[in-house]
Amino acid sequence: MTDATARLDPHYEIADIDRRLFGGFVEHLGRHIYDGIFEPGHPSADADGFRTDVIELVKELGVSTIRYPGGNFVSGYRWEDGVGPVAERPRRLDLAWHSTETNEVGLHEFQTWLDRVGSELMLAVNLGTRGTQEALDLLEYANSDAETAWTAQRAANGRDSAFGVKMWCLGNEMDGPWQVGHRNADDYGKLASRTAKAMRMLDPGVELVVCGSSARSMPTFGSWERTVLEHTFDDVEFISCHSYYQELGGNAQEFLASGVDMARFIESVVAIADTVAATKKSDKRIMISFDEWNVWYLHDDEGGQNDKPEEKGWPVAPRLLEDKYHALDAVVFGDLMITLLQHADRVRSASLAQLVNVIAPIMTEPGGPAWRQTTFFPFSITSRLAHGRAVRVPVSAGTFTSEKLGEVETVNAVATIDDEGVSLFVVNRSTTDAADLRVDLAPLVRALGREVAVVESHLLHEDDLYAANTLEDRERVGVREAEASVDGELLSLALPAVSWTAVRLA
Repeated sequence: MTDATARLDPHYEIADIDRRLFGGFVEHLGRHIYDGIFEPGHPSADADGFRTDVIELVKELGVSTIRYPGGNFVSGYRWEDGVGPVAERPRRLDLAWHSTETNEVGLHEFQTWLDRVGSELMLAVNLGTRGTQEALDLLEYANSDAETAWTAQRAANGRDSAFGVKMWCLGNEMDGPWQVGHRNADDYGKLASRTAKAMRMLDPGVELVVCGSSARSMPTFGSWERTVLEHTFDDVEFISCHSYYQELGGNAQEFLASGVDMARFIESVVAIADTVAATKKSDKRIMISFDEWNVWYLHDDEGGQNDKPEEKGWPVAPRLLEDKYHALDAVVFGDLMITLLQHADRVRSASLAQLVNVIAPIMTEPGGPAWRQTTFFPFSITSRLAHGRAVRVPVSAGTFTSEKLGEVETVNAVATIDDEGVSLFVVNRSTTDAADLRVDLAPLVRALGREVAVVESHLLHEDDLYAANTLEDRERVGVREAEASVDGELLSLALPAVSWTAVRLA
């Protein structure tokens, strides 16, 4: 047992929390759309073919905005293929995932689904095989109220009013050689700047995201951000970050340091953006859209990539990237959410990649059930409890040594404060030692002028780190009540090794 201490002081404020921090991501990939959210023959399907059991789980998950339609998919996508009479829509080959896209679900259908789950649309435009004009066409179709050929077509397709999409991504992972239409930073920065300027001429109210590096490990990381922002600084509000994590070589302790890597990624991008601002003598602050993040077992034991369908040819909706998440994955996942909240001053939007079947917190079986993976729980609980403003919670609990990251704090925490109470999120990264955490609440009690009490608590921990929820055992892993109590101005928490905990005080 390790003794740990922390201090919860409302004056350690980070920033107000933008609810877009709890966003998701839906891509035309594998069984995400077809057999995932859309399965007309399913017993739970509504009149439009959407699985209502999935809708209820997405609502429970609490995703605010959803980025669509990709991802790598968007760099070869013709958005016009997904509007108009479904029977007349073309089938296309998707080069990104070596699949056939039927285009049964497009912009209108996806907006219908969003209305049912209560989330806001975030659109990506294709700057891989297409350019400024096609982005303008989509923006006019989606957002304009003027009488034009595009808005007339939108009305003919069943929607008189504009979609009113606020947030737009200028392409996807354009730094990656795997991306259709991959460009170097200079060429992409020029194209993104031209496109952004044109889009603002049509709709000045849009918020634009320029592509940052698709990983901190990319050989162009840093120089890519600087070059792209030198072109687009005056044109955009956000730069994107993408990062995925997985256990490698059975080294769970190293995997549990993933939140530190994410934090350094964020802080490096912020430093580069502020350097560009300084050279331009500008007070503007570029924010981060961490619009792809998750645990993803991208590489197999031999180092190969698990990103192509097993079926020969160009299958429709193949089983692809259907990772099974363990208790260990969920603890790391919860720590990544803590890290995002710890950087709420600059990370104003984030998108969990992805939502259903594809590296997802929700899984489905065709004609069968839908269930929660282990990663579902830290997201749904954090999204529900984290409101108001984020607050730093310094913890003293010792460190362990990471091969890649050096000394890493064993216990990591963040709090949020709103008008109704306080939420505390804590992770114990140690694979061997439980921690007895004592949190000094005196500054909080003084600021509030009244005592506080625990009103709910949640613990995610399994003695078997590799326990998972599967089709055969859909409720093997869940959350239970944590050992949490308040005595005067002291909160006591029992933190098992490899655990994630959330506590609500009121």
